Amino acid sequence: MKRNKQAFARNMISAHVLMALTLMAHQNVHAQTVAQNETAASDSALDAEAIKSKVVISGSSVGNRAPVQNSLKATQPQSIITATFIEQSVTDLADYNAVARIAPSVGSGVSANGPGLSETKVTLRGFQDGEYNMTYDGIPFGDTNDPSHHSTSYFPARIIGGMVIERGPGNASNLGQATFGGSINLFSKELSQDFHFTPYSTFGSWNTRMYGAQIDSGMLQNYGNAMMMFNASRMTTDGYLTYSSVTEDNYQFKLQRRLGTDTTVTVFSTYNKINSYTPDKAGVTMSQMAQFGKNYALNNDPTSQNYYGYNFNYKTTDFDYIRLQSKLAGWNLDNTLYTYAYNNDTYSGQDASGATANGTKAGPAGNKDVPGYNKLNSYRVTGDILKATNQLSAGLLRAGVWLESANTNRHTYDIDWTLGVPNPKEATAPKSVSYDQRSSWKQYQPFVEFEWAATKDLTITPGLKYSHFTRQLDATVNQGTRIPTSAEQTYTSTLPFLTANYSINQEMSAYAQIARGFLVPNLSMFYVNNPSLSAPKPQTSNNYQIGVVHQARNLTFDADVYYIDFDNKIASTGTGNDLVYYNQGGVIYKGLEAAVTYYLGSGFSVHANGSVNSAKAKDTGLQIAKAPDSTAALGLLYKANGLYGSLIAKNVGNQYAKDGEPAAYKIPAYMTTDLTVGYRWKNLGTLVKNLKTQVGINNLFDKQDVTSISASSKGTAFDQYTFQPARSWSVSVSADF
Repeated sequence: MKRNKQAFARNMISAHVLMALTLMAHQNVHAQTVAQNETAASDSALDAEAIKSKVVISGSSVGNRAPVQNSLKATQPQSIITATFIEQSVTDLADYNAVARIAPSVGSGVSANGPGLSETKVTLRGFQDGEYNMTYDGIPFGDTNDPSHHSTSYFPARIIGGMVIERGPGNASNLGQATFGGSINLFSKELSQDFHFTPYSTFGSWNTRMYGAQIDSGMLQNYGNAMMMFNASRMTTDGYLTYSSVTEDNYQFKLQRRLGTDTTVTVFSTYNKINSYTPDKAGVTMSQMAQFGKNYALNNDPTSQNYYGYNFNYKTTDFDYIRLQSKLAGWNLDNTLYTYAYNNDTYSGQDASGATANGTKAGPAGNKDVPGYNKLNSYRVTGDILKATNQLSAGLLRAGVWLESANTNRHTYDIDWTLGVPNPKEATAPKSVSYDQRSSWKQYQPFVEFEWAATKDLTITPGLKYSHFTRQLDATVNQGTRIPTSAEQTYTSTLPFLTANYSINQEMSAYAQIARGFLVPNLSMFYVNNPSLSAPKPQTSNNYQIGVVHQARNLTFDADVYYIDFDNKIASTGTGNDLVYYNQGGVIYKGLEAAVTYYLGSGFSVHANGSVNSAKAKDTGLQIAKAPDSTAALGLLYKANGLYGSLIAKNVGNQYAKDGEPAAYKIPAYMTTDLTVGYRWKNLGTLVKNLKTQVGINNLFDKQDVTSISASSKGTAFDQYTFQPARSWSVSVSADF
């Protein structure tokens, strides 16, 4: 039955429109000469190698053990998360948000279907996904309707080699459409100079299985000292939620080679494929929870809109680049040519909450046919990042430009699942099409900054960036209005930056930042009758923050205070055909953040971090929706003689699901505690070099509190809740040949 429904759905879409999707076989670039000396390390997300040096920590006893820490060269608050923490304290099944959530001011990130088994979002100081940047090896990526992200796509945690979370716009060389709220920067794994063949597997709750292998070529002296890595894995699971199985395949390739004495080329490519069963708008109502439990999602009833055979998606993504680094006439040149693509073909029942009764216009009068829809979001982004740096007597000069274009195809087609035909439920023709649109953008961001060594201990970095973004829409049926619409809008912004770092002594530094961030308006600004009347300015943030960093052999500590004035908040007026978007008011974000790790000795260390976060609307003085008022983490870690482990609890503070702090939509603080224990046997013989076994328990105390509420326009009875998943376990084994 399920396969017949899926075959019908695909045939129906073909009847609507013939699509040809050309995937670019684009090789990827990134060169990895890891700078172990942080003296010249930039906090720019563009300078991937400089930041990446921070996630390979050596020397300090506590530096190798801290789950999060800051750099003595930092010019803004940041959390460096090392490869060691990811490998030894995060399950191999997890997504990148499960890694990020350890940091202060990072909220949410809990998957309702189990760790890594369904999409998650995280907040950063109360900024929502889409209001902060995300980069991989220095390349910004995100959706093309707004710069949001899909945590189960592109980069599972097992292929991430480190992470740096920057809580601020950074310097002028920080690139992206949403420097507004900061940046979450992911990095690929280091290439090994030695040959390794490493098969690995993980088994866990809910019939979860993951198999994979990584091959490292080592340094190939007969091929210009090239190094290469290939990683492939498959994950399958039934999932914690009912009838919510997932299959994921991931492939990653990376090659680095020197071309002469001054040039390095890096080629990178990853491909990810997911087939999952989930409602398009997931969550469980109170009545569904009372009848079926907190883990209710789908069922096996073909007369229900929640039938698993009507609720599934196919997602494929690729991310590719070629990076060339060279020297010319005293300049260090760094050029990255890249492309990435996202294709999400989703099929769903009309309304998982039950607010929409069965019955479609495709069947006879009074029928009980099951309504649903097919939704497509398919885009390809291409770009180039050019950076040039020159070490002058007074400091380091950086200049460059980011160029990018994107093309997107989005639609929603209405379905009668019972009859297997389009459902003509819309009021006007084409009656089975909710929307069908093409959109594109072209943008460029030139920048310049000067890292001025004012004294031996003081570095001051002024900078300037200009953003020029043009978006176009060509919709045969526009979303919202359902009329043909062609529109184009250009957004520009000039962004000044000023940061400073002062070295107090060898173990302590202080920093300060004044910088402006921005956020390009999303595609929904075109979902109006007359787009020329709905052209708000980009939202901007003025950031002011100061902090201190301390690093000693047995102690790392950092703390900061921030104040962010958010202007040009986008609001709307009117309804239906009279809807118009404009700028009005804003939000004040302010708070305190701190993190500390202390090495107790004998392999033990203790870690704590936390934040107090205020995000209040200027007009009401009330906390905005989905912005936790605090975060806290506490952990005990051990690593010695091959044995390692961690016990880490993360608490996300009170928040509201809707603006205005309504009591009915208050989400109380919730905590998740994870336990990991592992052992690594080294130098076992000529055949097996190393063997590692790791056991993990997620949500150790089996807490199942509310993590989010999706308010329904049809009444509180149809609000959808998500909860922490039940306690789960995983066992991972890997061997190094």
